[in-house]
Amino acid sequence: MLGLLHSLEIAVGATIVGLLIGTWGAYGKLYGGPVVRDLFAVYTTVVRAVPELVLILLLYYAGTDLINQVLAAMGYQRVDISGLVAGIAVLGFVQGAYSTEVIRGAILAIPQGQIEAARAFGMSPGLLLRRITLPAMLPFAIPGLANLWLIATKDTALLAVVGFFELTLATRQAAGVTKAYLVFFLAAGVLYLCVTLVSNFLLGRAEKWARRGMPSIKEAR
Repeated sequence: MLGLLHSLEIAVGATIVGLLIGTWGAYGKLYGGPVVRDLFAVYTTVVRAVPELVLILLLYYAGTDLINQVLAAMGYQRVDISGLVAGIAVLGFVQGAYSTEVIRGAILAIPQGQIEAARAFGMSPGLLLRRITLPAMLPFAIPGLANLWLIATKDTALLAVVGFFELTLATRQAAGVTKAYLVFFLAAGVLYLCVTLVSNFLLGRAEKWARRGMPSIKEAR
């Protein structure tokens, strides 16, 4: 159960970081200058092309070492980076690339007449984002972001290879000590399934709330 708690902490933190990066990345790719668009294009392409396990190993070890080298060059002492912070940062960086494309697609799905009308009324970019873009894109973004959340809960298991104590590593250690591999790994599978079922229920309610006032698929037909 402690391993499950750590897995959920990382998944929640990584999802929040990924959403922040994704929102920034989507706006950069849609409305940024040529350099900004190219930088985000390279970021999303590289992250989605390289296996996540390779990225985790690279960012976890090379990233923390780079930070300490920079601190040493500036005259500061080396620091021990928390495994929780490193795990959230690594998975958040990966999630950000996928969130960028999900949010970008959701923004493109907004009827452009709404955006043009808001600009015609003189709305500032911040007010346009808060009053028009975010509410209008939510129904299109939630299904994709829901999938990314479920992927994040599973990707926490990859952090076991770097020694972070999450559900998979806790299960492996308990099974190794007791030799009850079937019992512990079945228990871990049930816990992952429970997380998925609860997440599906909550995300389904959120999607229904976001689509309030919109015609259902049956009505659209």
